[in-house]
Amino acid sequence: MNTEIYPISAFNDNYIWIVQQGTNAVVVDPGQAAPVISDLESKNLNLKGILITHHHDDHTGGVQELVARYDVPVYGPAFETRPIPCLNEGLTEGDSVRIEGIDAEFQVLEVPGHTMGHIAYTTLISSDQPVLFCGDTLFSCGCGRIFEGDSRLMLQSVDKLGEMPHNTLVCCAHEYTLSNIDWALAVEPDNSELQKWSHRARDLRAQNLPTLPTTMAQEQATNPFLRVREPSVIKAAQSYAGTELGEDAAVFAALREWKNNA
Repeated sequence: MNTEIYPISAFNDNYIWIVQQGTNAVVVDPGQAAPVISDLESKNLNLKGILITHHHDDHTGGVQELVARYDVPVYGPAFETRPIPCLNEGLTEGDSVRIEGIDAEFQVLEVPGHTMGHIAYTTLISSDQPVLFCGDTLFSCGCGRIFEGDSRLMLQSVDKLGEMPHNTLVCCAHEYTLSNIDWALAVEPDNSELQKWSHRARDLRAQNLPTLPTTMAQEQATNPFLRVREPSVIKAAQSYAGTELGEDAAVFAALREWKNNA
């Protein structure tokens, strides 16, 4: 059955992802219920399940209202620092989720750092098209702030996502792309792929279109947090830090501090 994946907007810059097959749908990280309900009703879709990546309110705030309205199961991380509303099944690395009415299996990856219990979901929407729902771990040309982990842990998580196939569709949870690109260009001003992406992304936003999903190949070519071992990125991070950086995690930490202050 044909599967469609698309974002709907919430708050100022959040994306709630919808996985649609026929008249059935799964929602990922519904921080608000109203835009989800509006989308489902406008397309006559039946909500079948909710997937949560981490505990932050802008990813979980709509869960209770959606469960009260549609009585669907909620899947999310098993070990978060705050409870997930209405959680039916806590998930850990290697678990998989099947949702009634949806012909897809969602595989779970643990990607701590932004929060300690953060997970991501991967699935196939065709035999050769992988999709990643990465929450706030990875953004286009960026990554999430490190609220509960440390740089070493976050680098491990970003690296894990970076090992996915190059054609993976990367479904991030925020429209941060333009500001991330501006910073990434400060890190690698001579990166031609990044320059091309800057033009394309600005064209998309000028038309009020999302810059997402991106692809893992594009992120590998343009995202400094996936490029901590590239000489150009190491040189820029050391220049920012004002010191030699002896290991990958130190480069990553310098980049994260740089982005925090950008």
